[in-house]
Amino acid sequence: MMNKSLIEWCDFTWNPVTGCQHGCLYCYAAKQANRFSGNVLINKTSEQLRKEWDERGTRWVLKKPFKNEIGKVTPFPVKFEPMFREYCLPMPAQKKKTAVIFVVSMGDLFGEWVPDEWIRRVFGAAQAAPWHTYLFLTKNPQRYIQLAEAGKLPQQGNFWYGTTVTRPDQQYAWFEPGTYNWFLSIEPIQEDFTFDASWVIRSETKGTYAPPWIIVGAETGQQKNKTIPQAEWVQHILEFSQTHGSKVFLKNNLAPYFTGDLVQDFPFSYPPKNLG
Repeated sequence: MMNKSLIEWCDFTWNPVTGCQHGCLYCYAAKQANRFSGNVLINKTSEQLRKEWDERGTRWVLKKPFKNEIGKVTPFPVKFEPMFREYCLPMPAQKKKTAVIFVVSMGDLFGEWVPDEWIRRVFGAAQAAPWHTYLFLTKNPQRYIQLAEAGKLPQQGNFWYGTTVTRPDQQYAWFEPGTYNWFLSIEPIQEDFTFDASWVIRSETKGTYAPPWIIVGAETGQQKNKTIPQAEWVQHILEFSQTHGSKVFLKNNLAPYFTGDLVQDFPFSYPPKNLG
């Protein structure tokens, strides 16, 4: 089944696709994948894995959970290389109680290395269980735009498309109200987000609007050079949200650095109402 999540803003994580090529130094997912990979050289020779390659690069397809030479399940047999876990596709439909599901916490579903077909099949599996709320997150927001322009980005009330940013100069995907649900995940926050006019979108038909939802979190881990967030950084985000009507979710890992209330609001009903 899907994994019960320790992430405060979702109930489960679902990883039909894993792996990433962004190379972020602070990536917890890459560290976990490397830890539970086994002997990758031997794994790659197994008939359990199917290798694919094209202009997007090399990737792997797995129809069943991978087992090593002694029959033990190996979660990440190719470490953090892109892999499609076809056996994970039915999992949302098997979960009958309504939940908030973070889709692909162990990778980036919208990375340039991911073929459209993988994305299409993940969307299809989510659409087969419409009683859940699905949260997508990427560091490659341009892929959202490309899919939307091609008519391949589902426009559904239970789909939320998020962009991860760590600094205010990074690009993010935004959509006009009434089209697609979208949000920002500022994690790990590495600079002060002194919001200027560029963060407020002005439309001739829709008026003025800002990000509907902003998640904020601190850098985790024991690395010596990790960024320590300042209390005023968090306060600036709260002030912006209060002015422009954005919902804010402050993760618990901010508690050591921010003495104010850890606001944890959602832009949708939470806990979600059971529709199925």
